[in-house]
Amino acid sequence: MTVRRLVFIVSAFLLVLVQAPDLRASAKVRAEPVVLIEIDVSRQVMKVEVNGWSYARWKVSTAAPGYHTPRGSWRPFLLKEMHYSRKYDNSPMPHSIFFLGGYAIHATYSIRQLGQPASHGCVRLHPRNAARLYALIEKHGLKSTRITIVN
Repeated sequence: MTVRRLVFIVSAFLLVLVQAPDLRASAKVRAEPVVLIEIDVSRQVMKVEVNGWSYARWKVSTAAPGYHTPRGSWRPFLLKEMHYSRKYDNSPMPHSIFFLGGYAIHATYSIRQLGQPASHGCVRLHPRNAARLYALIEKHGLKSTRITIVN
């Protein structure tokens, strides 16, 4: 090995060491959610942001009286293009985004009820909006998404 080649290898190695903290910092920034979904139960509205920019604001239906929509913040863990509820008579749940146990954001065919509490606990969306949200999460990934439900 020539001295010139050895100097090149050592220089490249030192450059990587010097830049390593910057690489970790940029990785940390990328770990933040890209898709932020906030559901306001009292207003029956969902707001969606992508990379800090407003993407959409849609009417939803959350839990009807006697049922419960959980409050908190989660990363979704499962996407199912079509799911059928085992708990509620095999009811169709198109474009399901599961975030806590059996709770999901999904499309509903009861679009007249959007904007008021009507579900068994899930967050219902207009089918067109549910498809858009599903595609958005599919594009950016489950780990890049945060769902927050507030009063």
